[in-house]
Amino acid sequence: MNSSSSKLFILSTSFLLSISSITLNSVLDNFLLCLPIHSNTSNPITNSIYVPNNSSFQYLYELRANNLRIISSSTISKPLAIITARHASHVQAAVICAKIHSIQLRIRSGGHDYEGLSYKSDIPFVILDLFNLRSIKINITSETAWVQAGATTGELYYKIAEKSKVHGFPSGVCTTLGIGGHFTGGGYGNMIRKYGLSIDNVIDACLIDVNGTIHNRKSMGEDFFWAIRGGGGTSFGVILSWKIKLVHVPRKVTVFKVQRTLDQGATDIAYCWQHIAPQLPKHLFIRLQPEPITIGNGNKTIRVSFIGQFLGRSRKLLNLMKEEFPGLGLQQNDCIEMSWVESTLFWAGFTNGTSIDVLLNRVVENKVFFKTKSDYYKNVIPKQGLVMLWEMLMDIGNIFVQLNPHGGRMDEISETETAVHQRGGYLFKVQYTVYWSESDGGIGAAKRYVEMSRRLYSAMAQYASSDPREAFLNYRDLDIGCNKSNDTDFGVAEVYGTKYFNNNFMKLARVKAMVDPANFFKNEQSIPPLPSS
Repeated sequence: MNSSSSKLFILSTSFLLSISSITLNSVLDNFLLCLPIHSNTSNPITNSIYVPNNSSFQYLYELRANNLRIISSSTISKPLAIITARHASHVQAAVICAKIHSIQLRIRSGGHDYEGLSYKSDIPFVILDLFNLRSIKINITSETAWVQAGATTGELYYKIAEKSKVHGFPSGVCTTLGIGGHFTGGGYGNMIRKYGLSIDNVIDACLIDVNGTIHNRKSMGEDFFWAIRGGGGTSFGVILSWKIKLVHVPRKVTVFKVQRTLDQGATDIAYCWQHIAPQLPKHLFIRLQPEPITIGNGNKTIRVSFIGQFLGRSRKLLNLMKEEFPGLGLQQNDCIEMSWVESTLFWAGFTNGTSIDVLLNRVVENKVFFKTKSDYYKNVIPKQGLVMLWEMLMDIGNIFVQLNPHGGRMDEISETETAVHQRGGYLFKVQYTVYWSESDGGIGAAKRYVEMSRRLYSAMAQYASSDPREAFLNYRDLDIGCNKSNDTDFGVAEVYGTKYFNNNFMKLARVKAMVDPANFFKNEQSIPPLPSS
């Protein structure tokens, strides 16, 4: 036995015993045997490979599969294996061996892809799960941090707060988002008007390309670095970590939640919000969130929540609101002053006084079935449009809608600065999410709820952006166009790509042609290589 064979035998024997009770086709068998050869022997990858007969396989698969509509489907195909990478060499091995043996990889960090593309495919595939790569290294002196892809937003907020009371980072409200996928889709949060998107505060990255080579910003080049900031990193490689620039926050911020029903003038206030919220000073963000409720007599109405965050003390906020948005009627008793890290709990829906230790909870609890769609608006929705929206929400019942204002810093960033095109000229972005539980019919009710979401989306078309009707990548929606799991048609991709990225799509396709010309990294909505002329 030569040295290479000996090494393979030593690394693989225990692993082969674990898979011997199931039938593997030769391609998968060879893929699994390939992995130890291409990974670091001091960090054996065999301890990170799970196949269907392993007792932990189903648990690991479902743990970070966050949409019950996807994982409960009778037609979903389970992965052939799950690689829970614990070392960069595990990722390199997975990429190299998948490429050699023509196995499709799906890359997962937090499992929040709304259409489940990080954990499902219509062809045989392997999940490369980055959840264990979760290191966060904060450097307050330089006001930077290196954050691995498998860390969550909650963990990042917690680690920043451990080091500083006057630093934060603009990122998502949900505290279980995987940093890898969240950032590369843009990274939207409540400091967007002050500091932009997450990607606007990313200054470096560590990435593994299609050849298994590790790159930083310098070695990958500026076009590659541009593409992964908002263009969906899983089209271009595997992001291991991001280097971010921390932002300044005051020691105390002020949050509020003011609710008004239709009888309390919610429609008029919501109409005014559209004119006012995008024009407010940068340090004030106010989300509009309408929801159907049942009142005492059994009738339905709409309650609109105006949820805000001000980077400052409540007295200054009240003076500002009296001048800029008096119609909301914000009062002192509506305002809560707290630290920035405590405000992340407020936005995540935790009660005031909850320990920040909850930020370390990494897995979604109380999962539901859901379908999400998104829109960008360049013009206000007229009052009759709001009335129509209210009526449709009451008809659907199980739905939440969020209108998030742009303006501020977003107006200052060029549409070509990153892959995210939607900058100046946009008033707000909207997320429409229908949701249901097992008691509402479970997977059997999916068709009905998805159809209701499509009817709502169709009805709002007359007010939303057009030519193209734009969408947000982090709110993935296969309805706007998709390819087959293993067949990327450029014409089809141009349809959904233009909706997500507008004029930036063609540059993304050119970058793809440079860094992954054979289109190894792909999914139903990935960026294809630009065809040669």
